[in-house]
Amino acid sequence: MQWYMGEQVGEFINIGILTSSDRASSGEYEDLSGPAIVGFFQEALESPWDSISVVVADNQEMIEAALIELIDEQGCSLVVTTGGTGPAPRDVTPEATESVCERMLPGFGEQMRAVSLKYVPTAILSRQTAGIRGSALIINLPGAPKAIRETIDEIFPAVPYCIDLIGGPYVVTNTDVVDAFRPKHARR
Repeated sequence: MQWYMGEQVGEFINIGILTSSDRASSGEYEDLSGPAIVGFFQEALESPWDSISVVVADNQEMIEAALIELIDEQGCSLVVTTGGTGPAPRDVTPEATESVCERMLPGFGEQMRAVSLKYVPTAILSRQTAGIRGSALIINLPGAPKAIRETIDEIFPAVPYCIDLIGGPYVVTNTDVVDAFRPKHARR
């Protein structure tokens, strides 16, 4: 645990970052989306954290296996995916996410599409979603670094409280970057 001026800053959180991309997984181009997500967490989190990054092909079985590994074996309380959320035949990240989750949280996808529609009319084609596996939250983000930042800035205020509710660690954010919302009755 990290301490600041005698006060606990929050509990440690292990974060999985999964990039779904045929071309990035084959080395055809460098994954820029995963590092963009890491950059957000470097700015946004006050709690101590670590991340495990994985790049897999756009293949449902491979994505499912990576999600299960990150949560069940690596102990990630939050897994953020990028890529594979469009309507193309190989875009299967939402299906993989739904397959490994016990419950889905469609509000995350609804909000991400609403945010992205401010910038591009094709945001309506996105199938981003979120779900819960055990005490871990999985969130599907878009594939482009610019779109990742636009959407994660808007949805992240709800993420720490969601993690609280499903039994994960107490995550504290840098309020200059993202102000996590918790009801007054929420645990501390």
